[in-house]
Amino acid sequence: MKNLCIVSPMAWGSGAYVVHTILERHLPDYRVRAYHPYWVLFPFVLPAVVPLKGAHLVHSTPDYAIFFCRKSAPLVVTFHNYVLDGWMRAYSSWLQILHYATDLRLWVQQALRKANMVTAVSYFTARLVQEDLGSHRSIKVIYNGVDEGRFTPAPSSSSFQKEIRVFFSGNLTRRKGAHWLPDIARRLKKNVRIFYTQGLQSRSILPPDPRLQPIGPVPFEEMPALYQQMDILLMPTVREGFGLAVAEAMACGLPVAASDCSSIPELVDDGKGGFLCPVGDVEAFAEKINLLADSPNLRREMGEYNRAKVEKMFTAKRMAAQYQQLFESI
Repeated sequence: MKNLCIVSPMAWGSGAYVVHTILERHLPDYRVRAYHPYWVLFPFVLPAVVPLKGAHLVHSTPDYAIFFCRKSAPLVVTFHNYVLDGWMRAYSSWLQILHYATDLRLWVQQALRKANMVTAVSYFTARLVQEDLGSHRSIKVIYNGVDEGRFTPAPSSSSFQKEIRVFFSGNLTRRKGAHWLPDIARRLKKNVRIFYTQGLQSRSILPPDPRLQPIGPVPFEEMPALYQQMDILLMPTVREGFGLAVAEAMACGLPVAASDCSSIPELVDDGKGGFLCPVGDVEAFAEKINLLADSPNLRREMGEYNRAKVEKMFTAKRMAAQYQQLFESI
């Protein structure tokens, strides 16, 4: 990279923050400058909270990118999801709906106009942005990547496995489909249990159930080992900009049972790397999980397929190389 100081102001704790820290590890001149998420309540002070002195280029998400615009530094905006998506209103509070429809929409539109380059993490997200904002602006798709050297399949074991572990990774929100977990769990075979993290939630919001096992918040550094203890990834989401947990699970050689919506079909090949189910169809999710639970060979074959797909399309090295080429072209 030709002596560029690339600064990425990011609120910590989100999936986008994780992706930008991966870029920081792979690009020597890339720096994430993290700030507390509560600062977005006072966006006009963000420039003081996150100084950009010395930046030759700014890489931000569209929500608050307008507050980091500088004449001296080109701006690259990446859509990790699209918060203005009207389809998501059913999963938002009235305050969020008001915020999304007024000031945030204006800020995103301004960021789209002012950015020197715009990217998205999936073709679904790129199309959604263009259609909703009526923009003809070109959006380059760069898929998120995972560290395939850390997220790896578990060592083979010949020991007989009585319990099948299904993993739900993410915040316990309706957008992630967490409210369907109890209904799915009740339809699973007796030797199948769902383990779930709590993301940023401080406590479990799911009812006590012997087939639902809370794990609690898990540091990102410990996630590879956790995936390796699981057999199947469950992703009953209603909307994803990309689906980082899906890519991580695929890298670890897990088959996936996920919703057939948004960006998920760009990651999961139905019938090859797992199964895509209609959104909210708990019967379909349970049926596919039970099918995978009964067939170690199918789990292995799908897991191997997913690992190969990650190595081809969703590695951190591939993602970093594409961003590096993009930054140097500006």
